[in-house]
Formats: sequence, C-alpha cells, structure tokens
Amino acid sequence: MNNLTNEFAAYVGIDWADQKHDICLSPTPDSTPEYDQIDSTPEALNEWLRGLHRRFSEGKIAVCLEQSRGPLMYQLMRYDFLVLYPVNPKALARYREAFNISGAKDDKPDANLLRELVCVHRNNLTPWTPDDEVSRALAMLSESRRKAVNERTKITNRLTAALKEYFPQAFKLTSTNLYDKMSLDFLEKWPTLEDVKSARDTTIRAFYTSHRSRPAKRIEERLQLIRSAIPLTTDKAILMDSVISVRMFVQQLKSLNQAISEYDQALEDMFDQHPDKDIFESFPGAGDVLKPRLAGAFGTNRAKFATASDIQEYSGIAPVTRRSGNSTIVQRRRACPTFLLQTFHEYASHSRFKSVWAKAYYELQRSRGKGHHMAIRSLAFKWLRIIHRCWRDRVAYDEAKYLQSLVKNQSPLLQFI
Repeated sequence: MNNLTNEFAAYVGIDWADQKHDICLSPTPDSTPEYDQIDSTPEALNEWLRGLHRRFSEGKIAVCLEQSRGPLMYQLMRYDFLVLYPVNPKALARYREAFNISGAKDDKPDANLLRELVCVHRNNLTPWTPDDEVSRALAMLSESRRKAVNERTKITNRLTAALKEYFPQAFKLTSTNLYDKMSLDFLEKWPTLEDVKSARDTTIRAFYTSHRSRPAKRIEERLQLIRSAIPLTTDKAILMDSVISVRMFVQQLKSLNQAISEYDQALEDMFDQHPDKDIFESFPGAGDVLKPRLAGAFGTNRAKFATASDIQEYSGIAPVTRRSGNSTIVQRRRACPTFLLQTFHEYASHSRFKSVWAKAYYELQRSRGKGHHMAIRSLAFKWLRIIHRCWRDRVAYDEAKYLQSLVKNQSPLLQFI
C-alpha cells in the first residue's frame, strides 16, 4: 500500500518517443493502471490532455516523464493543471533493473514504472518548477551558442587538415584563426596557391587593407611569400578534391560565425532584461559570454537552490563520497548536467585573472599537490558559495569587502596575496 496522501487527482507516467507516446494512468496510487498510446504530434497530445483535464477537473495531475528538456517537456509545461516530475533516464534504468534483472526494456512497462515512481516515491522526486522566461532563454541560448562554437572548432580543424595536404602557405597568408572573416574571404577568393600567385600585387594589397591588415611590412612579407612559394602538389585529383572540401568548410564556417553573432546579440538583449543583471555583472572574470551563462544557470527562483550545497551538488562541482564498510572514497561526480558543470568550471578559471583571492586560492591548492583541473574545481566550489549568497540576498559582489574578511579571519590565502 502507498503511505503517501492522495494529493493529486490522477497519476500519469509517459514514456515518450519520436513517433508515439505510451501512457499509464491511475486515479489513485493503488487503483488498476490504465494504458493508452497516442501519436507524438502536438495536436494528438493536446487533445489527450484536454480529455484528461475534463475527466480530472477537480485537482492537479502528477506527470512523471523521462526527460527534463525536449519537445514533450516544452508542451506539457504550458498546462497549469499538471505537476511535472522529470526523472533522470539513469534513475529509471536502475529502477527498471530492480524488478527486471534481464535488462529487457519496453515502452509500455516503462510508462507504468514512471507512474509507479510518482505514486510511491514522489517524496524523493523534485517537481519541475518553471523559471522565468528570460532565465530560460539565457540558459538555452548559452548552451546552443556553446554547441555552435564547438562545431566551428570541429570544422576549423577539418579545414586545417585539408590545407595541410595541398596549400600549407595559407596559414601564413591568413589570420591566426582560420574561422576569422579575413581567412575565410581569402580562401574563398584564392583557394589554391596557383590562384593567389596569378593575382596582381595591387589586388592582394587591397584585400589585406580592406580587411584591416594594413601594416605595409606585413603585406610585403606576404607578397614575397606568394612570389617565392612552390606548390606542395600539382596532382589535379588532389587539388580538385581539396578545393571542393575547402570551399564547403569555408561556407560552413561563415554560416556558423553568423549564427554565433546572432546568439551573442540575443544573449546581450536578454541579459539586459534579467532582473539580477547587476549581481552577475559584479563577479570578476565574468565577461560577455559567462555573465548570461551564470544568470541562466541560477535563474530567479530562489526556492530552486535553497542552499549553496544544492547547486554545488546538482552541477557536479561537489564531489561524491562513497562509503562501504571501512572504505571511504571521495571522487569526482560524473552524473550531472555537463554544460552547467562547464559553466562554473570555466568561470572559476577565468576569475583567477581578475580576482586577487581567486588567484591566491588556486595557487594554494596547487601548493598542496592538486592538479590544475582539481584546483579549478575546488575554486569553483568556493565561488558557488559566494555567488549563491549574493544571489540569495540580491546583492552585488564586492571584492574589497571579501578581502577584508580574509584579513579579519587570518585566512591562509593571505600568504599568496
């Protein structure tokens, strides 16, 4: 029997998929489960939810599902009569294994397991609480921007490999970053050494000056390189294949640069609207990219992270302690939101160059034998306590005030400041 009070009008488990959703429902935790299956289209889900609301109009409905983001979550969050309980897929897998040691998986039983989780174990589950729209936009835009930057790095590496095979001189004729506008325009205009050697000196000079590379000495060095350069290969098969590849990479990089610029503009616009903008602007080392990432990570719902430990543990910055008999092991947390962990790790790393105590703290950790990344995680752990306090109390960070507290408490950091 279920010991929890029957606080909802109904309990639902949804196992989602691209083509269809398997649903298991019960009016009470102990009643016989009802099964249904609907198409995954927004129209089919909306029609099913309207019928559900008509049937259980006297109260809210608990819904357990195996995700915290995605199209199903986006649609369900629109309905105020639903209380959503997103479950980590790994948690569901472990729950499934407890009753089915064969490891077999099926959508219909999974829907029932999700329903059972929210019926029997909801005190151990955290209901999804929507943050404000600006914070959600910042979180989503920041993560999508990061993916675009990662994709740009991937394609830049492929472009680098392609140029090494037939046109290595291009690295000295373009800017430091191959994804820069000058580099891409150069390769689009002159994808081979033969192409640039056939161009007039005046044309090449005009190209560099129009791309703000104006030092005359630098331009003459490049012209001399072009005049004296010898092709790595004259094999037409290699050249034909390489040129097509390079042109493809150039267009992809130009498209990604445009998208990243749009992400940057959208993040700037949304961050200006964030009610806690002044707080996140106050943290040293939080530049134009990290400020909105931090704001999106924390949001504005103070109940979401009641204590600093909540966000330290959720993000994966806090280590995991495993005890078994006389053995105790403290290790890095693996199951956590990767992008959130990266956000705090990267902020801590950047803060060393703008915050006196952060640099000292990092050096203290290194002096104790910690490696670079472990020292950065330790710094991030400390920063999260500070950021959480400022966020909770709605006050901007004050470096001078923090340094004064270190002096007052005779902190061991002082020997590194």
